[in-house]
Amino acid sequence: MLETVSEAEQPKDFPPPVDKDVAETAIATIDPPVHNVDNNVDDPDEVDELDEIDDVEMSLFDHLEEFRSRIFYALIAVVIGVIGCFAVVNKIVALLEIPAQGVKFLQLAPGEYFFVSIKVAGYSGLLVSSPAILYQIVRFILPGLTRKEKRAIAPIVFGSSILFVLGIVFAYELLIPAALNFFISYGGDVVEQFWSIDRYFEFVLLLLFSTGLAFQIPVIQALLAMTGIVNSSKMLAGWRYVVLGAVILGAVLTPSTDPMTQSLLAGAVGILYFGGIFLVKAMGK
Repeated sequence: MLETVSEAEQPKDFPPPVDKDVAETAIATIDPPVHNVDNNVDDPDEVDELDEIDDVEMSLFDHLEEFRSRIFYALIAVVIGVIGCFAVVNKIVALLEIPAQGVKFLQLAPGEYFFVSIKVAGYSGLLVSSPAILYQIVRFILPGLTRKEKRAIAPIVFGSSILFVLGIVFAYELLIPAALNFFISYGGDVVEQFWSIDRYFEFVLLLLFSTGLAFQIPVIQALLAMTGIVNSSKMLAGWRYVVLGAVILGAVLTPSTDPMTQSLLAGAVGILYFGGIFLVKAMGK
């Protein structure tokens, strides 16, 4: 016969029977499942990468010190780029003289080519060091951005760099040859083509960099759409003003007065603007 132990005879530390459902509820309450805090982020590793730069409280003097250090590093990159380009400046000059189609250049003053070399090395060094400059700018503004803005900054910087390079290539391959062909053919049977090397490089370098800046239009449109200032419908509604502005911009940015160069640049600006509208539309803005 089995002996039963009454409740009074049970030890005081004897655990009472626990219901299974109650136990599971208590465990779930103590150790809840881990969910991602940000519903917009699917990968926890991505959150860690975005939060590498913590939002730290900084005083005004700390911000100024950070700004000064970023400028210092950017200037070091520019100086290194200029020195490196000056070491090979003769090759750069020969490359920029190719669109002139064999026109002879004159040095009209003592030391003119030396100062031209410094100018060419300065522009080239600035172009070569632009990735380092962009990196310092991004590192300075990144801590003050939200996670969504941090995700958007990389495509914007990358797209801006690509468009700037495409603008320089467009100017070198199309705009500069078109402008020079116009000047060479106009009065070529009357005037012998001897050009000042300083004036020539002022023309070429200004056209290269102004075209690179003009190719930033889609990036500006994307930034305006992200901030909610304008949307694709408003951009498309003002196409008449954009066409007029593209013609004026082509006349202002091109140092020459020939209609071919102005038309090419104005057409490129218009295509970039409408391409920016499609980009904004694809972004859901």
